[in-house]
Amino acid sequence: MQNKLGQDFTLPRLLRFTAPSALMLMFMALYQMVDGIFVSNFVGENALSALNIAYPVPSVLIAVSVMLSTGGSALVARTMGEKKPQQAKQDFSLIVVTGVIIGILFAVAGLCFLPALVRALGATDLLYEDCYNYLFPLIVSAPAAMLQMQFQGFLVTAGKPHLGLALTVIGGVINLLLDYLFIVELKMGVTGAALGTAAGYIVPAIIGLCYFAFVRKGSLCLVRPKFRPAALGEACFNGSSEMVTNLAVAITTLMFNKIMLAYQGENGVAAITIVLYAQFLLTAIFIGFSSGVAPLFSYNHGNKNYVQIQKLFRSSLWLIGTFSVLMFAVAFVFAVLIISVFTRPDSAVFALTVRGFHLFALSYLITGFNIFASSLFTAFSNGKASAFLSFLRTFLFLIASLLLLPRLLGADGIWLSVPLAELLSLVVAVWLVIANRDYYQYY
Repeated sequence: MQNKLGQDFTLPRLLRFTAPSALMLMFMALYQMVDGIFVSNFVGENALSALNIAYPVPSVLIAVSVMLSTGGSALVARTMGEKKPQQAKQDFSLIVVTGVIIGILFAVAGLCFLPALVRALGATDLLYEDCYNYLFPLIVSAPAAMLQMQFQGFLVTAGKPHLGLALTVIGGVINLLLDYLFIVELKMGVTGAALGTAAGYIVPAIIGLCYFAFVRKGSLCLVRPKFRPAALGEACFNGSSEMVTNLAVAITTLMFNKIMLAYQGENGVAAITIVLYAQFLLTAIFIGFSSGVAPLFSYNHGNKNYVQIQKLFRSSLWLIGTFSVLMFAVAFVFAVLIISVFTRPDSAVFALTVRGFHLFALSYLITGFNIFASSLFTAFSNGKASAFLSFLRTFLFLIASLLLLPRLLGADGIWLSVPLAELLSLVVAVWLVIANRDYYQYY
């Protein structure tokens, strides 16, 4: 473990270490897009709108799993840096077991209240059946989804980012093949898309479980967990910013849908769905890089290697700046190509989406820095600063922008709400980094 997380990271070495995490998140985003592409082209644009109406439910599950994964990884990596390997394994095992229990409770509650939940999400009569049929398999597979998402983060902490990438690729290929089988060949509609996604959770979860259960020579493996409320609480608190981010996504997606329905009807919901799918892909490199570099900050923070922390910080800013310009250019130059994958150029949805995507793309110049700042504070076990920044960025600023800008600018204000929220968040992120520079010694 020392050779993996404690080594001297030059810029090329940092790129090699974080590349699997970035690619892993990009593959995950691509596989999410696969559902949308198959549904839009082989079921219909209304069915695509139904997927976005339903999205807040799985995003709540993602929120909890990411909280446990990122907060737990920061705790476990720091414990490793403090030379406490057995305690690190016990805490890791406790977090995994907790995630499975939460997944089971989520599945039971979701199935009991599913009809009412679909209505609460704002599904119209036209979209209700597709929303219900899409959510049912996803809710059933919640325990496997919890495991799969936790293992992705902990494999990086275990010094095995390439294995995490491999599991993501396996899950995505399964999802892709089953989407084709269920949607195109068997005509199962959105139910087929959900079954493919569920299988993409289950298979990597089983493989990851086998790895951590039977490979005993690695830096992390499953052992008999020791219930330490303080450790579990710290993991949850450290990862609270990531949970806030994903919970806010659920709420803001709901608001996007309702506002779009009011301004542009079901076509508007389909358009925002396409843009959000593209956002998953184009911001995945920022999320993946930040999650990949976070264990390095945590380990060196536990080891009090502040020289290495400073090098990591400077290199990270340089890389994120480069990625930001690149993602903005890709979004602007290839907007028409990306959108045409989902809908025909002669459709009303296409014209709405092109206009909106060009406005929305401004956010890619800023998003990466905010994601990195939040992840940085989580890595340093400063859950308060991380959660504060995430709450402002993904909830307060975005909700305020959504409520204000459409009144001033009409439909264009909906698309510009994200760039404005990101800009306001960047100001806060810079202030937080400067305010904490003496304590962490990375500035």
